[in-house]
Amino acid sequence: MAQCSNPNKMPNPQQNFTLWSSCRRKLIATMRCSCGISRHNKPINSPPVIKLPPEPSSEEKNVMMKETMTRLQSGENDVVLRGAKDVRELAKTDSEARMNFGLIGVIPLLVAMLDCEDVDSHIEALYALLNLGIGNDMNKSAIVEAGGVHKMLDLVTPQKECLPDVTAAVIANFLGLSAFDSNKVVIGSSGAVSFLIQTLRGLIKAETETKTDNMDSQVVQDCLRALYNLSILATNVLRMIQIDGFVQFLLSAIGGDVEISERILLILSNIVSTPEGRRAVSAVHDAFTILVDILSWMDSPNCQEKVAYILMVMAYKSSEDQQAMIEAGIKSSLLELTLLGSTLAQKRSSRILEILRADKGKQVSENTGGGAGTTLSAPLCGSGDNAESPDSSSGFSNRNAVKHLVEQSLLSNMRKIVKRANLRQDFVSLEHLKSSVTLHNSSSKSLPF
Repeated sequence: MAQCSNPNKMPNPQQNFTLWSSCRRKLIATMRCSCGISRHNKPINSPPVIKLPPEPSSEEKNVMMKETMTRLQSGENDVVLRGAKDVRELAKTDSEARMNFGLIGVIPLLVAMLDCEDVDSHIEALYALLNLGIGNDMNKSAIVEAGGVHKMLDLVTPQKECLPDVTAAVIANFLGLSAFDSNKVVIGSSGAVSFLIQTLRGLIKAETETKTDNMDSQVVQDCLRALYNLSILATNVLRMIQIDGFVQFLLSAIGGDVEISERILLILSNIVSTPEGRRAVSAVHDAFTILVDILSWMDSPNCQEKVAYILMVMAYKSSEDQQAMIEAGIKSSLLELTLLGSTLAQKRSSRILEILRADKGKQVSENTGGGAGTTLSAPLCGSGDNAESPDSSSGFSNRNAVKHLVEQSLLSNMRKIVKRANLRQDFVSLEHLKSSVTLHNSSSKSLPF
């Protein structure tokens, strides 16, 4: 055989094998990727696709509503109960269904179901009414006009053995109905305030005596929120404070659960907005001591802000309450809050200090025989030598009194901080605290008001 003159054109078995192996690997890799597997990974199982049922059209909704209305009007207990369940489900998420149900007259039929003796019918009717009132003031008004409030109260009278589920449903309805301003008068005058307070007392008392966490927190929250809605109206505040021991109960219930404490403080904020409410709070033994302790020891910024608002309103309206606050040791707590509290708490505590300082200046002016326009008060910032007059000897004594007050307040504040740090009593000596107070006072020209 003659040899080829060009060796490069001769077939090379090694090159052919390499090319064939490369193509084989690429082909296998392509097949694996298309099948969702790889050499190192397990097969990827895509999640199953859940197909939601199509939303019914407007015509289908109208047909369903007519069928529901027919069931409610049938007069047969089982059929009527089925109709109430349909209303409850349809009105739960559909705002248009709520409006249409109210327009076709479903509400009076549901309210009439509260007169029957079947507990299941009571529960379904109550929750159907609750869902119809979500975001619809017209339906809330229609429920009250149909006599729903009084019939709900009849279900939970002490003479009847009421199931907890029925009580919870009635309270939830009162919460929703009381959010509409026009209903506050009717609900307040119906006796619902007394029912809500008694229920709240019973739940918290049972939880305190048994020392367990079995209390239904949702029912308690609904009670407190309903009472808050009703307390926005001044006439309802009068009904609340006329119930024996109600204000004392509210004050004693603060300090445990933070959410419950915040709700109670909101109610107290509405109570102190009326003169009768402020007198009721002042009449409670150690009321200001409790509030000042909450101001000092509760770490919740919201609670601190609400307590500061209550004390600010009461200090602004009554000089007697100011004296009671001072005796409860409020000044050191306010000084701490102006340094460590939230922005709103700092503003309110500064305002209380200004009120107390202005009242103190007025008392000094009256004691020194000064006329109107010569009221003395502690300066907000240090004054220069040009501002001092030779005849202002009383001003020097007043400033010394304020300086001494600040030293005592800071000293008391430091003691509280040391106590909160759980240090030994002899860890920081009294002389060291006094020296720190003196150094701070000498290096500061103004208070952080």
